[in-house]
Amino acid sequence: MTRSSSAELLKSVEYWPNHLLTIAEWSLLPENNKHCRELVDGVLVVAPQPPRHQLAVWRLAAQLERALPRRVAAMARIELIIDEGSPPTVRVPDVLIVGGAAGAEHATRVWPGDVLAAIEIVSPGSRRVDRIMKFAEYAAAGIEHYWLLETENSLRLLTHRLRDGRYVPTGEYAGQVTLELDELNLPLDLDALTALRASGASV
Repeated sequence: MTRSSSAELLKSVEYWPNHLLTIAEWSLLPENNKHCRELVDGVLVVAPQPPRHQLAVWRLAAQLERALPRRVAAMARIELIIDEGSPPTVRVPDVLIVGGAAGAEHATRVWPGDVLAAIEIVSPGSRRVDRIMKFAEYAAAGIEHYWLLETENSLRLLTHRLRDGRYVPTGEYAGQVTLELDELNLPLDLDALTALRASGASV
């Protein structure tokens, strides 16, 4: 992966929004698969999406989806409306486990009341956001479960549950595990999320 040139960087900054965006303006932004875009108090925030991070996101969603009943869905990189007021905040978690009508319809935009669990894969560019900012925002929004997949040194999944308006730790996992979520059993192979295929392996 190559870094953007100075000219490309200056060009992108030149066309950056010079005002706080509304939900309507956010909705008009063109799709962009190279970066994660979120809206924080009306401010457009963009972060790179390294290929291996994206691979882990999609593999995690696929593993979860296989274990979920039809009324519940695991969806990657969909919009979560934290606050639709003025200015609005829209997060795009790595993976959401969504129930109700939103889960059945595989909605592309959901609200906290639709979410059973929010999952973030922590990367060097998202550590403060995932561990501090989203930790507070998701709790304030009433999302019952928040899981963090830590990737530094070794893969570890840290689970948290809402208690009296704050997240409290409920477990730390590695390797092959089975998690419980609202009476659902979710088997996961954490090491497989970032493992590279062996040379010559079939697709």
